[in-house]
Amino acid sequence: MTTIDLPHVIDFTAAPAVLRVEATSRRVQQPASSADLVSLAVGEPDFDTPQKIVDAAGASAERGRTHYAPMAGDPALRQRLATEITALRGLPTDASDVLVTQGGTAGLSAAILATVGPGDRVVIPDPTYSLYADLVSLAGATAVHVPIAEDLHWDLDALRAALPGARMFVFCNPGNPTGIVHSRAEIEALASMLEGTDTIVLADEAYAALSYADEPFTSALQVPALEGRTIYCQTFSKNYAMTGWRVGYLWGPSAIIEAATRVHGTFNGSLNTFVQDAAIVALDECDADIVRMRDSYLRRREVMREALAAVPGLELSEPEGAFYFFPRFDAPFTSVEMVAHLREHGVAVRPGSEFGPSGEGRLRLSYAASDDAIRTGVARMAEALTALRSS
Repeated sequence: MTTIDLPHVIDFTAAPAVLRVEATSRRVQQPASSADLVSLAVGEPDFDTPQKIVDAAGASAERGRTHYAPMAGDPALRQRLATEITALRGLPTDASDVLVTQGGTAGLSAAILATVGPGDRVVIPDPTYSLYADLVSLAGATAVHVPIAEDLHWDLDALRAALPGARMFVFCNPGNPTGIVHSRAEIEALASMLEGTDTIVLADEAYAALSYADEPFTSALQVPALEGRTIYCQTFSKNYAMTGWRVGYLWGPSAIIEAATRVHGTFNGSLNTFVQDAAIVALDECDADIVRMRDSYLRRREVMREALAAVPGLELSEPEGAFYFFPRFDAPFTSVEMVAHLREHGVAVRPGSEFGPSGEGRLRLSYAASDDAIRTGVARMAEALTALRSS
């Protein structure tokens, strides 16, 4: 019998950056809907990408636009994005300060890893999108979680106490998972707290087109007192139902964008050229599609609100934007345990604790789903919670 000498098996330990993220991360993967499971867990539009965008990508590829793009993005798209930002700010914007990224995720990664390092403090409202804290851990910095108020808006006193000496403040508006839209007054209060400091503000406005609040949405770029310290992160994923296309961008102070470009070029490289051409068509021709999808989300919000109101043991919040409800539940379970219990009854949601310690006792439900999925999923939740209360 032939004897085969096996190669030496190395004694592998992941790098410290990986171990830091593993030690602190709260992120979990939730399933999509299947034959036996209705998923209200996924923060992804269920709409197909508008056909004009799909056609534009195909036409661009057929023209031979399949080679490397410049590292910071195709000049035509960067100029078009600069025009968008100029309209938002009301100030001239140079295309050289725009970085096209592999989706909003890569934009956030480039912004944080380019500006934050060991020993730095990064202030994060809690609960909020869990990627922020993971990136801070990856950079070797410390995430300072600041609990939000009972109405899910910022606790301004707690924020004021936490910000001194912070390298960065990160927030999303409208909020994930809360569905809150931060008002102009809130953002101006933040600006006042930071006056005279070197704290950088990273404003993730992925859901900006999905605001249902009574007052107009206020971007961080529309608050003059934040000028010179704000990195603006945006994505085509939510507004245009382009999650799989991976198109995002950053804008901010020149030195910061230069550093972020270095990080993005090292980690990701340039975005597909034909996809960037399609993104221009999205900006130029698809405003009506944004309105159509926004109107559908607004209607679905009411469908989910009506269904959730009949579920025992839930305290509903009032979503003002994005496509999430973030109710508190009344049961002697952790949110992770509650998610597991609901899964046994055929519905998937996300645990509130995934988004920070202050999210414990809550669940995140997405209404970026069909009416049937919303009604069926919430009905299964009602059944599961009723069974708990009767046991």
